[in-house]
Amino acid sequence: MKVQVENVTALQRKLNVEVPAHIVQSTFQRAFQGLQREVSIKGFRKGKAPMNVIKNMYGSRIVQDVAQDLIQAHYPKALVEHKLEPISYPEFEFEDPAETKEFSFTAVFDIRPEVNLKKYEGLEVDREKLVFDDAKIDSVVQNIRSSRAELVDVTENRPAQLGDTAVIDFEGFVDGKPLDNGSGKDFNLELGAKQFIEGFEDGVVGMTLGSVKSLHLKFPEVYHSADIAGKAVEFKVKLNALKAKQLPELNEEFFKKLGGPTDLEALKKTIREDLEQSEKKRVDDAFKNRLLKALVSANPVDVPASLLKEQKKSLVDDFQKRMSEQGMSEADFASYVEKWDGDFASTASEMIQSSFLIDALAKKLDLICKKEDVDAKMAEYATQTGIDEARIREWYSKPEQMSRLTYMITEEKVIAFLTSKAKIREVSKEQLKDEAQ
Repeated sequence: MKVQVENVTALQRKLNVEVPAHIVQSTFQRAFQGLQREVSIKGFRKGKAPMNVIKNMYGSRIVQDVAQDLIQAHYPKALVEHKLEPISYPEFEFEDPAETKEFSFTAVFDIRPEVNLKKYEGLEVDREKLVFDDAKIDSVVQNIRSSRAELVDVTENRPAQLGDTAVIDFEGFVDGKPLDNGSGKDFNLELGAKQFIEGFEDGVVGMTLGSVKSLHLKFPEVYHSADIAGKAVEFKVKLNALKAKQLPELNEEFFKKLGGPTDLEALKKTIREDLEQSEKKRVDDAFKNRLLKALVSANPVDVPASLLKEQKKSLVDDFQKRMSEQGMSEADFASYVEKWDGDFASTASEMIQSSFLIDALAKKLDLICKKEDVDAKMAEYATQTGIDEARIREWYSKPEQMSRLTYMITEEKVIAFLTSKAKIREVSKEQLKDEAQ
């Protein structure tokens, strides 16, 4: 076997492999012999058909199988011989093999970049100072009451106001023609909930029972129905009734229906714990991102083109899923991706570089996940979830799940080390926003 290696780019290699004719011939021979044993041909007992008959009948069909066998046998050997570590699936090129000739194929692939750890201690990173606002607790309590509120008729003679639920008839017109799916009877519209286009709910505010009003508005330039995006629209609205939310009292009956906390003090304590945990996670995640950005900035790594393409696609696909769930059209999404293409690529590049750096640091500092780390994590999950540890271990017995877990643990250990060595400046949330801008 002859092997030649070409450097296509800094991180891309091309293997040119030449397999001798005698090996090609023996591979064909084995393939034909295997067919001879298996096929049934009229006029011959199974396994007894002459070789020339087998070749005439199956020669053209066996070529691809022989090519695959030759590549599978010699590609790994070529990698070992030249100490190459592909990090992407190879792209093979070859011509159909002939039984009496040499067989040549090429394989193009990306390789793992060289990682030079220049600076990983003393990284300067800002961390948001965790400040908890007690007003958030009262807001959550109010939201809980609001979610369990009853709608009651407004009996006093007053105009509609924000927070009311207006019972309306409405009909929309574009270019003087009725708007498709733009009308409704006795529709319950919560004023201030922004269910309709901008200006509609504000236009209903101030109306009195039985009154009729024309609202002259405009659809947003970016709208899920492209044919009316940016167009002027007239809505004729009649206010039939007004309803207001009647919040439940924070009494024994309320807490009994709520379940869990038995009084207001216990409820607020639970809310505070949840909010603090959520805020801490947000701050920790943001700090981790800034820490890894600093690590990448201090230790840049070449990024293989194939990995960049895959990671960028993954980011775009994930973003598209989230945006489609929020009603963004395909056309708007395509425009957004085109506009922010550079940001997607930059984020993907940083994610790939940080993963290489984490791997290199884990090996250098002996922070790679060990069995005792996995055992501790299993016990932690069992405590947090209340699920039996045996069931958790059963879930992570799948190779792909265990691989994700061990990488996560390794990453946590590296992050903890970097954090312990970093120069951290605690700043306010406002300062971080100003610096980002």
